[in-house]
Amino acid sequence: MTIRATMFTPQVLLSAPRRSAGVPNATGTHVLYTTSTYSFETHKKTTELRCLDVSTNESTLITDEDGISEPVWLSDDPALFAVLRSGKASTTDVLVVNLIEGWDSAYVAGHIAAPASSLKIKALDEGKYAVALAAKASPDGSLFNPEKATKTQSTGRLYKQLFVRHWDEYASKERNAIWYGTLSQGQEGRYGMSGLRNSLKGTGLESPIPPFGGADHFDVGSSGIIFVAKDPQLNPALNSKCNLYLIRLSSFDGDETPKPYEYHLPGFHGASASPVFSPDGQKAAFLSMKTGGYESDKNQIFVIPEVRKNHVVHMMSNKDGSGTWDRSPQAIDITVLKDNSIFVTGSTLVEYSFYSIISHSSTGTATTKWTHSSSKDGSSLGLKPSQVSSIWFPASDPSVNKEVHAWVTKPSNFSASKKYPLAMLIHGGPQGSWADSWSTRWNPAVFAEQGYIVVAPNPTGSTGYGQAFTDAIRRDWGGAPYQDIVNCFEHVSKHMPEVEVSRAVMLGASYGGYMANWIQGHDLGRKFAALVCHDGIFSTTGLLATEELYFPFYDLGGTPWSALPDAQRSDRKYDTPIRAAALAQETFGQSSMEAWARNDPSRFLDQWQTPQLVIHSSKDYRLPISEGLAAFNVLQARGVESQFLTFPDENHWVLKPENSLLWHKVVLNWINRFVGLPAFAAEDDEEGGGVEFFGGERKAEKEVVDMVGMGKPET
Repeated sequence: MTIRATMFTPQVLLSAPRRSAGVPNATGTHVLYTTSTYSFETHKKTTELRCLDVSTNESTLITDEDGISEPVWLSDDPALFAVLRSGKASTTDVLVVNLIEGWDSAYVAGHIAAPASSLKIKALDEGKYAVALAAKASPDGSLFNPEKATKTQSTGRLYKQLFVRHWDEYASKERNAIWYGTLSQGQEGRYGMSGLRNSLKGTGLESPIPPFGGADHFDVGSSGIIFVAKDPQLNPALNSKCNLYLIRLSSFDGDETPKPYEYHLPGFHGASASPVFSPDGQKAAFLSMKTGGYESDKNQIFVIPEVRKNHVVHMMSNKDGSGTWDRSPQAIDITVLKDNSIFVTGSTLVEYSFYSIISHSSTGTATTKWTHSSSKDGSSLGLKPSQVSSIWFPASDPSVNKEVHAWVTKPSNFSASKKYPLAMLIHGGPQGSWADSWSTRWNPAVFAEQGYIVVAPNPTGSTGYGQAFTDAIRRDWGGAPYQDIVNCFEHVSKHMPEVEVSRAVMLGASYGGYMANWIQGHDLGRKFAALVCHDGIFSTTGLLATEELYFPFYDLGGTPWSALPDAQRSDRKYDTPIRAAALAQETFGQSSMEAWARNDPSRFLDQWQTPQLVIHSSKDYRLPISEGLAAFNVLQARGVESQFLTFPDENHWVLKPENSLLWHKVVLNWINRFVGLPAFAAEDDEEGGGVEFFGGERKAEKEVVDMVGMGKPET
């Protein structure tokens, strides 16, 4: 379990065990968790189920059997827990295990004839538990097993409404559903699971919500099942509205499932999320957004004081419904132990996983009683907390926020007597942020250990600095955020003498990729030696090929075919399919058509001249691969040094370990070459990693540019 690294490299990053969220027992004496580790020697992933003794910090292996996931405690005395095991033919078993007796005591309590996940268990009576989990359902409401699905002779699909595809899959007739039943103790002392019922059969509802919904989209309590689902009356590609529903169950063994009750929140047209029951199952809480079509609106907290009644309380409310707390909680997932202390799972920029138990007093004072760090605060990875610091610099719009924050990560062997090249990382979203948390895809320490000082700004549009700051990016993707990044670069130039800004590179993904293309066409682009654009936006009109159309419709202030701001539109019948984009819209004095054009990176192609690596994968349906190909085609046709990296089996992210290692090799080789650092990997090493190279290191043919009447490219 312990790894030691003298230098933090991509191999170390991707080989480090990935530890799940901790699952403590009620008294907080033991913590169950899983780890997955990928070996680049065997090219295989291994998974372990482990238990951590809080009193000794000793971790014990329970099993390394494949397919084990999602442990849930049943009781402390005896120490019993349940766990899922994926089996052959896409089936799932629910196992019950005695912790003291070990894995040899494991037995199958229930069998599910389909892939299943998001196991939740709630104690009912002595020796009886409610069980709920997620699995796909066929159109008739039965369990769907992909290996038993009827095969068709044709591969064609005819669609008559959106979605056609979502994230990295084409839409199918199967839907996620919440299945429930009971786990009861028999005469021999063993537990057995009842048959499972589809709680959503015939409702037209889907939960968990694709593509990322899981256990955070529903909860089970003694009084029933609470969950969120997309509003069935609205097209999910054009609307973000998610409703909260409750299925009141007097018994989890009943023959019929009551119809879900929908909670109505006047004035709230956005997404509801994170429903949870109180420990006694008699109360519930959840989050909801006010603005339809805006997935980054502020989450506000709601409480249901009595689930037997339909009354909902809006916490910290005010007259206009904006709420008095100017922050946006992401989830209500607090794990409270028997003594009312809180169990926390977290990470930092140098630590990939820690567990803590925190006590709190009536005065609000919090004290950390216990903590366990996977890598000893990064030391086993060759990292240390002192590498990470922050800077603040003037904001482009002081009426919203006067200053903007950025994280700074320095090499572990940093010396104040030396100068280092700059790597500026721009986050995606655009309503996202760089936080003090671990990442296996964009990890600042990987770049710092190559010899860079890494600066990761949180410009206008970033979350965590007040909702007004987040909202200010709307219709202004290339405005205030770009100027914030310019201000950040200038601040580093003036106040960080250890940074040699004449050797600077910029990298970004998604919105960060958009910003790479935007910077390429503006003055700041001439100050970077090289750029990296991962899954970026080449043209705003390309967003019309995305799946969740409500996102650009809201973020850019309306549809690109509207000559007036949506707030001024009178043809409401025509506007009905995009009503979410029209809700609560301000009058900007410009058409949404103008906003789409004003923020389009492709307007400035005549300025593109900085060397750029473009990365875009085939299964990216959020921003289709044509966006990356268009950027690369322009760079090549203009004679700008450029490369194009693609993965046919990856989506908006690069997740497969071997692909991710190659991604790091190509990216680091690219940026290192332009700032005078040694290559990270030899080219033949990249070939050995499975990449195929096409073409040499030559400029694009200028004669080709002339032939198509574009004129000679700038050099």
